[in-house]
Amino acid sequence: MLYLIWYCLAHNRQFKKMKISLSWLKEYIEIDKSPEEISAMLTATGLEVEGLEEIESIPGGMRGLVIGEVLTCEKHPNADKLSKTTVDIGATEPSPIVCGAPNVSVGQKVVVATVNSTLYPKGHEPFKIKKAKIRGEVSAGMICAEDEIGLGDEHDGIMVLDTSLPNGTAAAEYFSIESDWVFEIGLTPNRADGASHLGVARDLKALFNRDIAKKSIADFSIDNTNREIKVTVENTEACPRYSALTMTDVTVKQSPDWLQNKLRAIGINPTNNVVDITNYVLHGLGQPMHAFDADAITGDEVIVKTLPEGSKFTTLDEKERKLAATDLMICNKEGGMCIAGVFGGTKSGVTESTKNIFLESAYFSPEYIRRSAQKHQLKTDASFRYERGTDPNITVYALKVAALLIKEIAGGKISSEITDIYPSPIADFEVSVKYSNVTRLIGKDLGKERIHKILNDLDIEITKETETGFVAIVPPYRVDVQREADIIEEVLRIYGYDNIEVQDHLSSTFLSEFPVNDQDGIQKDVSRLLAGDGYHEIITNSQTKAEYSERVESINSQENVNILNYLSEDLTVMRQSLMFQGLEVIARNVNRKQEDMSLYEFGTTYHLINDKYVERKRLALFVTGHNISESWLEKNRPSHFHDILSIVKKVLGHFGHSNLDSVDTQNDHFSYGLTISLNNKAIVEVGKVNPKVSDVKQEVFYADFDWAYLSKQYNTDFSFKPLSKFPEVRRDLSLVIDKAVKFEDIRKLSTKLERKLINRINVFDVYEGDKIDAGKKAYAISFFLQDQDSTLTDKVIDKTMNRLIQGFERDLGALIRK
Repeated sequence: MLYLIWYCLAHNRQFKKMKISLSWLKEYIEIDKSPEEISAMLTATGLEVEGLEEIESIPGGMRGLVIGEVLTCEKHPNADKLSKTTVDIGATEPSPIVCGAPNVSVGQKVVVATVNSTLYPKGHEPFKIKKAKIRGEVSAGMICAEDEIGLGDEHDGIMVLDTSLPNGTAAAEYFSIESDWVFEIGLTPNRADGASHLGVARDLKALFNRDIAKKSIADFSIDNTNREIKVTVENTEACPRYSALTMTDVTVKQSPDWLQNKLRAIGINPTNNVVDITNYVLHGLGQPMHAFDADAITGDEVIVKTLPEGSKFTTLDEKERKLAATDLMICNKEGGMCIAGVFGGTKSGVTESTKNIFLESAYFSPEYIRRSAQKHQLKTDASFRYERGTDPNITVYALKVAALLIKEIAGGKISSEITDIYPSPIADFEVSVKYSNVTRLIGKDLGKERIHKILNDLDIEITKETETGFVAIVPPYRVDVQREADIIEEVLRIYGYDNIEVQDHLSSTFLSEFPVNDQDGIQKDVSRLLAGDGYHEIITNSQTKAEYSERVESINSQENVNILNYLSEDLTVMRQSLMFQGLEVIARNVNRKQEDMSLYEFGTTYHLINDKYVERKRLALFVTGHNISESWLEKNRPSHFHDILSIVKKVLGHFGHSNLDSVDTQNDHFSYGLTISLNNKAIVEVGKVNPKVSDVKQEVFYADFDWAYLSKQYNTDFSFKPLSKFPEVRRDLSLVIDKAVKFEDIRKLSTKLERKLINRINVFDVYEGDKIDAGKKAYAISFFLQDQDSTLTDKVIDKTMNRLIQGFERDLGALIRK
């Protein structure tokens, strides 16, 4: 059942793995701490470092490789294509090395892999250099070609260096090998501001009390206005700000090594210098950018708008997609060029033939981007940031940084004024804060000066200060800081949770009552019971699809709790039932040939009733597939209704309840089933899931417990009595009854007619067929009788059975088969 675990966890997980380069961070802030210390500090602030890895521009960092000089070179006595050399590698004695390169000769400066070093050849597995005999001659090392040390693809001969460095010098020194440390941060959805090196540097600024050093844009200037491209934003709700400029005469080619190394360090494959620069700005500043081939913009006009429902557009992955009416598009006069903030198109991208580019830096509505990314199943670095909220005030700065880098690396000229359409500037958040609440929630008085210092270091301005509080002005890129509690959390995470001392005398503002029934203990006991019967626990997402409430009449869509800032188009409401998430788990597993499942979940459902939010604790059981695993000892069979009913009764029996009322369920979740009640209140519904509401291609049986009510009915008063010393007697009856009569009717009547002696009742056969009248069925029932005080006599037994027979004939219209 591995898929069960994977699906449940992966479906809920909303974390993004963010890679941050230490050397890149140092471009923004001075750092003198070790990578391990920085990891611990970032984790303490809420940017949890889940991994730390050293990255080298050349795999292995050329450890064990040195510069050597070929002293002698002669033909190998036992091989025509090999040479026997001696090489000075700075040791006391020259090293004998057998070399197969045709270009090796005396006097060359070469790269030598010494014995026990490891080579990382490009495109091949690493291997270790050993001292060996090659065709009878000793070889203690290897003279390397370019591809053998991971520098390139050349393998026609050994590398010959032009250097005066002394023999034995580490090759890494000659090639200027770069080493870096990369932090892998588990970024939570609320910390969109941490999705860049600048964002992480902001937290370090507050921790280190050091200033941020942003890249200078002082050299930015417009070279000419020969290539103005008009921009029209038709949908300003979806695109509150759009900044852009045009550059001409650029040369698109491979990026320089420093840029490629930075991108590779964080897992980005270089494309070309222009695209790499947009990625550099995105991961550096957190501002997504897009570069268009300006010559592909027909009519020299860019229009930001939505297109009609069903419009077709081919994205960079060469897939034709049907657009929704809510998909924001970047268009030219003829049609779409890019799904805004998500993915580019095939016809307007930058290639090696591109000479002129149109550079976009915008702020798009998170809601629009989230809908488009979800609809088209396109999760990109740009959409990840736009979905959560970027900084609307950085677009022009990012544009200038990118333009200056393009001029430096790709040449060209800035050939237009900056277009910046921003009709309704996004305001900062204003949050009122009381000093007393800061102290109360943190548990310590930090002092006003410390509070102000921390907030100012986080770019949060203090205004309207009084003796009792102040108003915090929060920049719009901090979408997670909009309440007083959020401000206090910012202060606490920078001050340090570990710096809050535990008081000598703990106190509380309230006293908890200890419930008679330990709810957690009861749940744990039932979990053990279910696990013992072969059930697997699942934990599913409490956010779900709104359409589920439309599938069944028993769920009122008007009671949906809508999610305002939902993360996915498929997860827009809180669930009103545990059934649909469980069916999703089953469907996923069935599609992967895991067809036999018994599952349970403790969870909460959410409802909006009379303008009030209501939460309800539920327990759900699911059974599907076969009842047991097939073996030589016992053959399996398809699970049926009574398999799940038996475990339902076992759970209810655990609570000390056995004599319960049951009626046919009226819930349209089910094709058929029972509603079981306690004290005239329905506590569980169980039955076969209606195929009309299920996407599972096989029968599923489902039980839904009112866990909140049931757990409160846990019977803690137990009475014990000894096992009877007297034997139990079995008597069987065969009853022909109307099909409408249920076994529950027979059980209730039996216990009414004989309360003392009937120990238990069991149906051991059911018949419906042509040997009895139409509309009838036959039950074969065993009655187990026992007296706690004496041995039953035949007279007492016969009297009891006759009383039962008369009652069945009178009240149920039964015919007793003899």
